[in-house]
Amino acid sequence: MSEPKPGIKKLYYSIGEVSEITGIKPYVLRFWESEFRQLNPPKNRAGNRIYRQKDIDLILKIKSLLYEKKFTIKGAQEVLSHPQAAEMGPENRNQKVSALLASIRNELNSILDLLQN
Repeated sequence: MSEPKPGIKKLYYSIGEVSEITGIKPYVLRFWESEFRQLNPPKNRAGNRIYRQKDIDLILKIKSLLYEKKFTIKGAQEVLSHPQAAEMGPENRNQKVSALLASIRNELNSILDLLQN
């Protein structure tokens, strides 16, 4: 099976085609269905999964979260459940946590100075 031509879009894709398009093995796609409630492709009368373009887009987003941004499955689930969290990747969160800790440290030092005087 070859990847569909860029100009030609299909209405439905088989799991094998989606696997080729996304670079994700079919067993991983089936596993992700059990982990990500948003990924729920319908099945045809024969019981085969039929993926739409929106399913493929979601798979690519999950792949990016897990493989590129290094989220855990639980973290990726949370990002997909709360889209505003998607903008805050692990690096941004670390920076925010560091800034918060610095602020707390400064406050504690101020309190310590007050107590010592």
